[in-house]
Amino acid sequence: MCPTMNILSVEKTKENEYQKGVRHLCESGITRIPKKYVLPISDRPLIVKKQEKNDENLNLPIIDFAQLQGPNRCQVLKSLAKACEEYGFFQLVNHGIDSDTIQHIIEVGKKFFELPFEERAKYMSTDMQAPVRLGTSFNQNKDGVFCWRDFLKLSCHSLSSDLISLWPSSPIDLREAAANYSKQTIFLYQLLIGAILESLGIVKEHINDSQNLKEFEDGSQLLVLNCYPCCPEPDLTLGMPPHSDYGLLTLLLQDEVKGLQIQHQGKWLTVEPIPNSFVVNVGDHLEIFSNGRYKSVLHRVLVNSSKSRISVASLHSLPYSSKIQPSPKLINESNPKLYKDTDFATFLEYISSYEHKSKSFLESRKLPS
Repeated sequence: MCPTMNILSVEKTKENEYQKGVRHLCESGITRIPKKYVLPISDRPLIVKKQEKNDENLNLPIIDFAQLQGPNRCQVLKSLAKACEEYGFFQLVNHGIDSDTIQHIIEVGKKFFELPFEERAKYMSTDMQAPVRLGTSFNQNKDGVFCWRDFLKLSCHSLSSDLISLWPSSPIDLREAAANYSKQTIFLYQLLIGAILESLGIVKEHINDSQNLKEFEDGSQLLVLNCYPCCPEPDLTLGMPPHSDYGLLTLLLQDEVKGLQIQHQGKWLTVEPIPNSFVVNVGDHLEIFSNGRYKSVLHRVLVNSSKSRISVASLHSLPYSSKIQPSPKLINESNPKLYKDTDFATFLEYISSYEHKSKSFLESRKLPS
Protein backbone atom coordinates (compact mmCIF):
# COMPACT_ATOMS: atom_id res chain seq x y z
CA MET A 1 0.00 0.00 0.00
CA CYS A 2 1.39 3.42 -0.94
CA PRO A 3 1.95 6.01 1.84
CA THR A 4 -0.89 8.23 0.61
CA MET A 5 -3.40 5.38 0.68
CA ASN A 6 -2.17 4.39 4.13
CA ILE A 7 -2.71 7.94 5.44
CA LEU A 8 -6.22 8.03 3.93
CA SER A 9 -7.01 4.69 5.56
CA VAL A 10 -5.89 5.97 8.97
CA GLU A 11 -7.94 9.16 8.57
CA LYS A 12 -11.02 7.13 7.57
CA THR A 13 -10.60 4.96 10.67
CA LYS A 14 -10.42 8.07 12.84
CA GLU A 15 -13.55 9.51 11.22
CA ASN A 16 -15.42 6.30 11.99
CA GLU A 17 -14.32 6.52 15.61
CA TYR A 18 -15.56 10.11 15.92
CA GLN A 19 -18.94 9.08 14.52
CA LYS A 20 -19.33 6.81 17.56
CA GLY A 21 -19.66 9.82 19.84
CA VAL A 22 -17.86 11.74 22.54
CA ARG A 23 -18.74 9.30 25.33
CA HIS A 24 -17.07 6.52 23.36
CA LEU A 25 -14.04 8.73 22.85
CA CYS A 26 -13.81 9.53 26.56
CA GLU A 27 -14.16 5.87 27.49
CA SER A 28 -10.94 5.22 25.57
CA GLY A 29 -9.08 7.31 28.18
CA ILE A 30 -8.00 10.31 26.09
CA THR A 31 -6.13 13.14 27.84
CA ARG A 32 -6.23 15.57 24.89
CA ILE A 33 -8.98 16.21 22.39
CA PRO A 34 -8.43 15.09 18.78
CA LYS A 35 -7.92 17.75 16.10
CA LYS A 36 -11.38 16.95 14.75
CA TYR A 37 -12.82 18.75 17.80
CA VAL A 38 -10.44 21.73 17.89
CA LEU A 39 -12.16 24.91 16.73
CA PRO A 40 -10.41 27.69 14.82
CA ILE A 41 -9.07 30.27 17.26
CA SER A 42 -11.74 32.79 16.29
CA ASP A 43 -14.54 30.32 17.17
CA ARG A 44 -13.21 29.13 20.53
CA PRO A 45 -14.93 30.15 23.77
CA LEU A 46 -13.33 33.16 25.41
CA ILE A 47 -11.25 32.34 28.48
CA VAL A 48 -12.54 34.71 31.15
CA LYS A 49 -10.35 35.71 34.08
CA LYS A 50 -11.61 34.68 37.51
CA GLN A 51 -12.29 38.26 38.62
CA GLU A 52 -14.40 38.84 35.50
CA LYS A 53 -16.57 35.74 35.80
CA ASN A 54 -19.38 37.49 37.67
CA ASP A 55 -19.78 39.90 34.76
CA GLU A 56 -20.44 37.12 32.27
CA ASN A 57 -23.40 35.59 34.14
CA LEU A 58 -26.93 36.38 33.02
CA ASN A 59 -30.16 36.37 34.97
CA LEU A 60 -32.81 35.96 32.29
CA PRO A 61 -36.27 37.51 32.64
CA ILE A 62 -38.40 35.30 34.87
CA ILE A 63 -41.97 34.46 33.89
CA ASP A 64 -44.10 33.08 36.73
CA PHE A 65 -46.43 30.64 35.02
CA ALA A 66 -48.80 30.53 38.00
CA GLN A 67 -49.22 34.32 37.76
CA LEU A 68 -49.92 33.92 34.05
CA GLN A 69 -52.98 31.85 34.98
CA GLY A 70 -54.23 34.35 37.56
CA PRO A 71 -55.55 37.93 37.83
CA ASN A 72 -52.13 39.39 36.90
CA ARG A 73 -52.22 37.79 33.45
CA CYS A 74 -52.25 41.10 31.58
CA GLN A 75 -49.08 42.31 33.31
CA VAL A 76 -47.33 38.95 32.85
CA LEU A 77 -48.21 38.97 29.14
CA LYS A 78 -46.45 42.33 28.83
CA SER A 79 -43.39 40.87 30.56
CA LEU A 80 -43.55 37.84 28.27
CA ALA A 81 -43.67 40.04 25.16
CA LYS A 82 -40.74 42.13 26.41
CA ALA A 83 -38.67 39.00 27.13
CA CYS A 84 -39.36 37.59 23.63
CA GLU A 85 -38.53 40.91 21.98
CA GLU A 86 -35.41 41.87 23.94
CA TYR A 87 -33.86 38.52 24.90
CA GLY A 88 -35.56 35.76 22.89
CA PHE A 89 -35.20 33.77 26.14
CA PHE A 90 -36.80 33.61 29.57
CA GLN A 91 -36.86 31.39 32.65
CA LEU A 92 -40.22 29.78 33.40
CA VAL A 93 -40.96 29.07 37.08
CA ASN A 94 -43.99 27.70 38.94
CA HIS A 95 -44.91 25.78 35.78
CA GLY A 96 -46.75 22.95 37.52
CA ILE A 97 -44.52 20.04 36.47
CA ASP A 98 -43.43 18.35 39.69
CA SER A 99 -39.78 17.98 40.66
CA ASP A 100 -39.99 14.15 40.62
CA THR A 101 -40.87 14.16 36.90
CA ILE A 102 -38.01 16.55 36.21
CA GLN A 103 -35.50 14.59 38.26
CA HIS A 104 -36.61 11.31 36.68
CA ILE A 105 -35.94 12.41 33.09
CA ILE A 106 -32.52 13.80 34.06
CA GLU A 107 -31.63 10.54 35.82
CA VAL A 108 -32.68 8.25 32.96
CA GLY A 109 -30.71 10.50 30.60
CA LYS A 110 -27.59 10.01 32.69
CA LYS A 111 -28.18 6.26 32.88
CA PHE A 112 -28.66 5.96 29.12
CA PHE A 113 -25.38 7.66 28.27
CA GLU A 114 -23.62 5.51 30.88
CA LEU A 115 -24.74 2.31 29.14
CA PRO A 116 -22.05 0.24 27.39
CA PHE A 117 -21.30 1.53 23.89
CA GLU A 118 -22.75 -1.58 22.24
CA GLU A 119 -26.11 -0.90 23.90
CA ARG A 120 -26.17 2.78 22.94
CA ALA A 121 -25.02 1.99 19.39
CA LYS A 122 -28.29 0.15 18.63
CA TYR A 123 -29.91 3.54 18.16
CA MET A 124 -27.24 5.23 16.04
CA SER A 125 -28.49 6.70 12.80
CA THR A 126 -27.60 9.51 10.41
CA ASP A 127 -31.20 9.68 9.13
CA MET A 128 -32.52 13.02 10.39
CA GLN A 129 -36.12 11.81 10.07
CA ALA A 130 -35.61 8.66 12.14
CA PRO A 131 -38.11 8.48 15.06
CA VAL A 132 -35.25 7.54 17.39
CA ARG A 133 -31.72 8.70 16.77
CA LEU A 134 -28.49 8.57 18.71
CA GLY A 135 -25.91 10.90 17.27
CA THR A 136 -23.04 13.22 18.01
CA SER A 137 -21.79 16.74 17.31
CA PHE A 138 -24.39 19.11 15.78
CA ASN A 139 -24.75 17.65 12.31
CA GLN A 140 -22.30 14.77 12.08
CA ASN A 141 -23.00 14.44 8.35
CA LYS A 142 -21.74 17.94 7.56
CA ASP A 143 -19.72 19.38 10.45
CA GLY A 144 -16.14 20.15 9.48
CA VAL A 145 -15.21 20.38 13.17
CA PHE A 146 -17.13 18.21 15.61
CA CYS A 147 -18.52 19.58 18.87
CA TRP A 148 -18.36 17.92 22.29
CA ARG A 149 -21.87 16.53 22.46
CA ASP A 150 -23.81 13.29 22.14
CA PHE A 151 -27.60 13.23 21.87
CA LEU A 152 -30.61 10.96 21.88
CA LYS A 153 -33.56 12.33 19.89
CA LEU A 154 -37.05 10.93 20.41
CA SER A 155 -39.94 11.86 18.14
CA CYS A 156 -42.98 12.34 20.39
CA HIS A 157 -45.72 12.98 17.84
CA SER A 158 -48.94 11.25 19.01
CA LEU A 159 -47.08 9.09 21.60
CA SER A 160 -48.61 5.91 20.20
CA SER A 161 -47.56 2.55 21.64
CA ASP A 162 -45.95 1.70 18.29
CA LEU A 163 -43.79 4.81 18.50
CA ILE A 164 -42.83 4.33 22.15
CA SER A 165 -41.85 0.71 21.43
CA LEU A 166 -39.08 2.08 19.17
CA TRP A 167 -37.52 4.05 22.04
CA PRO A 168 -34.61 2.50 23.98
CA SER A 169 -35.70 -0.28 26.33
CA SER A 170 -32.70 0.36 28.58
CA PRO A 171 -32.55 1.82 31.14
CA ILE A 172 -35.75 0.03 31.98
CA ASP A 173 -37.63 3.17 33.02
CA LEU A 174 -36.61 5.39 30.09
CA ARG A 175 -39.77 4.87 28.04
CA GLU A 176 -42.05 5.60 30.99
CA ALA A 177 -40.05 8.65 32.09
CA ALA A 178 -39.83 10.11 28.57
CA ALA A 179 -43.53 9.51 27.78
CA ASN A 180 -44.63 11.11 31.06
CA TYR A 181 -42.29 14.05 30.56
CA SER A 182 -43.45 14.48 26.97
CA LYS A 183 -47.13 14.59 27.97
CA GLN A 184 -46.52 17.16 30.68
CA THR A 185 -44.30 19.42 28.55
CA ILE A 186 -46.70 19.33 25.58
CA PHE A 187 -49.52 20.42 27.89
CA LEU A 188 -47.32 23.21 29.29
CA TYR A 189 -46.31 24.25 25.77
CA GLN A 190 -49.94 24.46 24.64
CA LEU A 191 -50.78 26.85 27.47
CA LEU A 192 -47.61 28.83 26.86
CA ILE A 193 -48.07 29.18 23.09
CA GLY A 194 -51.61 30.38 23.77
CA ALA A 195 -50.13 33.13 25.94
CA ILE A 196 -47.56 33.93 23.23
CA LEU A 197 -50.32 34.30 20.62
CA GLU A 198 -52.27 36.49 23.01
CA SER A 199 -49.20 38.66 23.66
CA LEU A 200 -48.89 39.16 19.89
CA GLY A 201 -52.57 40.13 19.60
CA ILE A 202 -53.37 37.04 17.49
CA VAL A 203 -55.94 35.65 19.94
CA LYS A 204 -57.77 37.12 22.92
CA GLU A 205 -58.27 35.68 26.39
CA HIS A 206 -61.62 33.98 27.10
CA ILE A 207 -62.48 33.93 23.38
CA ASN A 208 -62.75 30.51 21.76
CA ASP A 209 -60.44 30.96 18.78
CA SER A 210 -60.09 27.30 17.87
CA GLN A 211 -59.18 28.04 14.24
CA ASN A 212 -56.02 29.94 15.25
CA LEU A 213 -55.08 27.63 18.12
CA LYS A 214 -55.73 24.13 16.75
CA GLU A 215 -52.73 23.96 14.43
CA PHE A 216 -50.45 25.05 17.27
CA GLU A 217 -51.93 22.61 19.76
CA ASP A 218 -51.67 19.67 17.33
CA GLY A 219 -48.05 20.44 16.51
CA SER A 220 -44.84 18.45 16.53
CA GLN A 221 -42.64 17.66 19.51
CA LEU A 222 -39.07 16.39 19.55
CA LEU A 223 -37.41 15.40 22.82
CA VAL A 224 -33.61 15.70 22.83
CA LEU A 225 -31.48 14.31 25.64
CA ASN A 226 -28.05 15.95 25.47
CA CYS A 227 -24.86 14.67 27.07
CA TYR A 228 -21.76 16.86 27.37
CA PRO A 229 -19.01 14.69 28.90
CA CYS A 230 -16.06 16.12 30.84
CA CYS A 231 -13.59 17.57 28.35
CA PRO A 232 -9.81 17.55 28.92
CA GLU A 233 -9.36 20.78 26.91
CA PRO A 234 -12.63 22.73 27.18
CA ASP A 235 -11.09 25.99 25.93
CA LEU A 236 -10.55 24.46 22.47
CA THR A 237 -14.07 23.25 21.68
CA LEU A 238 -17.79 23.73 22.32
CA GLY A 239 -20.64 21.47 23.39
CA MET A 240 -22.77 23.11 20.71
CA PRO A 241 -21.78 25.89 18.29
CA PRO A 242 -23.68 29.18 18.03
CA HIS A 243 -27.11 28.41 16.59
CA SER A 244 -30.80 29.23 16.81
CA ASP A 245 -33.52 26.59 17.22
CA TYR A 246 -35.75 25.82 14.25
CA GLY A 247 -39.20 25.59 15.88
CA LEU A 248 -41.67 27.83 17.66
CA LEU A 249 -40.56 27.32 21.26
CA THR A 250 -37.94 25.20 23.01
CA LEU A 251 -38.40 24.23 26.66
CA LEU A 252 -34.95 23.40 28.03
CA LEU A 253 -34.34 21.57 31.27
CA GLN A 254 -30.80 21.91 32.66
CA ASP A 255 -29.10 20.03 35.44
CA GLU A 256 -27.11 22.02 38.01
CA VAL A 257 -24.02 22.34 35.77
CA LYS A 258 -23.62 25.66 33.94
CA GLY A 259 -22.96 25.63 30.22
CA LEU A 260 -25.69 27.41 28.26
CA GLN A 261 -24.71 30.82 26.90
CA ILE A 262 -26.79 33.27 24.90
CA GLN A 263 -25.63 36.17 22.79
CA HIS A 264 -27.02 39.38 24.25
CA GLN A 265 -25.98 42.89 23.24
CA GLY A 266 -22.93 41.52 21.44
CA LYS A 267 -21.66 39.47 24.40
CA TRP A 268 -21.77 35.77 25.27
CA LEU A 269 -23.42 35.46 28.68
CA THR A 270 -23.82 32.32 30.80
CA VAL A 271 -27.37 31.50 31.91
CA GLU A 272 -27.63 30.83 35.63
CA PRO A 273 -29.54 27.56 36.22
CA ILE A 274 -32.60 27.86 38.46
CA PRO A 275 -33.61 24.51 40.01
CA ASN A 276 -36.84 23.02 38.61
CA SER A 277 -37.24 25.81 36.05
CA PHE A 278 -37.31 25.77 32.26
CA VAL A 279 -35.24 27.97 30.01
CA VAL A 280 -37.64 28.85 27.17
CA ASN A 281 -36.44 30.31 23.90
CA VAL A 282 -37.98 31.66 20.72
CA GLY A 283 -37.29 29.54 17.63
CA ASP A 284 -36.88 30.49 13.98
CA HIS A 285 -40.48 29.52 13.20
CA LEU A 286 -41.81 31.93 15.83
CA GLU A 287 -39.61 34.71 14.47
CA ILE A 288 -41.11 34.04 11.03
CA PHE A 289 -44.67 33.78 12.38
CA SER A 290 -44.31 37.02 14.37
CA ASN A 291 -42.81 38.67 11.26
CA GLY A 292 -39.66 39.49 13.17
CA ARG A 293 -41.23 40.94 16.32
CA TYR A 294 -40.03 38.03 18.49
CA LYS A 295 -36.43 37.07 17.79
CA SER A 296 -34.73 33.69 17.82
CA VAL A 297 -31.37 34.27 19.45
CA LEU A 298 -27.97 32.69 18.99
CA HIS A 299 -26.93 30.41 21.84
CA ARG A 300 -24.13 27.92 22.41
CA VAL A 301 -22.97 25.43 25.03
CA LEU A 302 -19.68 25.45 26.92
CA VAL A 303 -18.07 22.30 28.31
CA ASN A 304 -15.78 21.88 31.29
CA SER A 305 -13.04 19.57 32.55
CA SER A 306 -14.61 18.53 35.87
CA LYS A 307 -18.30 17.73 35.39
CA SER A 308 -20.43 16.08 32.75
CA ARG A 309 -23.63 17.92 31.92
CA ILE A 310 -27.09 16.65 30.96
CA SER A 311 -29.87 18.72 29.47
CA VAL A 312 -33.27 17.84 28.03
CA ALA A 313 -34.71 19.99 25.24
CA SER A 314 -38.35 19.76 24.23
CA LEU A 315 -38.68 21.35 20.77
CA HIS A 316 -42.16 22.38 19.65
CA SER A 317 -43.49 23.58 16.33
CA LEU A 318 -46.44 23.25 13.97
CA PRO A 319 -47.26 19.84 12.43
CA TYR A 320 -44.54 18.68 10.02
CA SER A 321 -46.89 19.15 7.05
CA SER A 322 -47.84 22.73 7.96
CA LYS A 323 -46.69 25.89 6.25
CA ILE A 324 -44.89 28.40 8.46
CA GLN A 325 -45.51 31.98 7.41
CA PRO A 326 -45.83 35.46 8.93
CA SER A 327 -49.27 35.87 10.49
CA PRO A 328 -51.49 37.96 8.18
CA LYS A 329 -52.73 39.74 11.32
CA LEU A 330 -49.23 41.18 11.84
CA ILE A 331 -48.70 42.42 8.27
CA ASN A 332 -49.77 45.84 7.01
CA GLU A 333 -48.36 48.78 5.05
CA SER A 334 -46.09 49.83 7.88
CA ASN A 335 -45.08 46.21 8.65
CA PRO A 336 -44.55 44.44 5.32
CA LYS A 337 -43.94 40.71 5.10
CA LEU A 338 -40.27 39.96 5.95
CA TYR A 339 -40.00 36.19 5.44
CA LYS A 340 -40.79 33.62 2.77
CA ASP A 341 -43.26 30.86 3.56
CA THR A 342 -41.51 27.66 4.63
CA ASP A 343 -42.18 24.18 5.99
CA PHE A 344 -40.43 21.47 7.94
CA ALA A 345 -39.34 19.59 4.82
CA THR A 346 -37.52 22.71 3.60
CA PHE A 347 -35.74 22.99 6.94
CA LEU A 348 -34.63 19.33 6.89
CA GLU A 349 -33.41 19.66 3.31
CA TYR A 350 -31.43 22.76 4.23
CA ILE A 351 -29.64 21.37 7.28
CA SER A 352 -28.96 18.09 5.47
CA SER A 353 -27.20 19.99 2.69
CA TYR A 354 -25.24 22.67 4.52
CA GLU A 355 -22.97 22.90 7.54
CA HIS A 356 -24.94 24.65 10.25
CA LYS A 357 -23.70 28.16 10.98
CA SER A 358 -25.37 30.69 13.26
CA LYS A 359 -28.86 31.60 11.96
CA SER A 360 -28.14 30.56 8.39
CA PHE A 361 -31.48 28.81 7.81
CA LEU A 362 -33.49 31.80 8.98
CA GLU A 363 -31.33 34.12 6.86
CA SER A 364 -32.20 31.97 3.83
CA ARG A 365 -35.89 32.62 4.51
CA LYS A 366 -35.68 36.43 4.59
CA LEU A 367 -37.24 38.40 1.78
CA PRO A 368 -35.12 41.11 0.16
CA SER A 369 -35.78 44.48 1.78
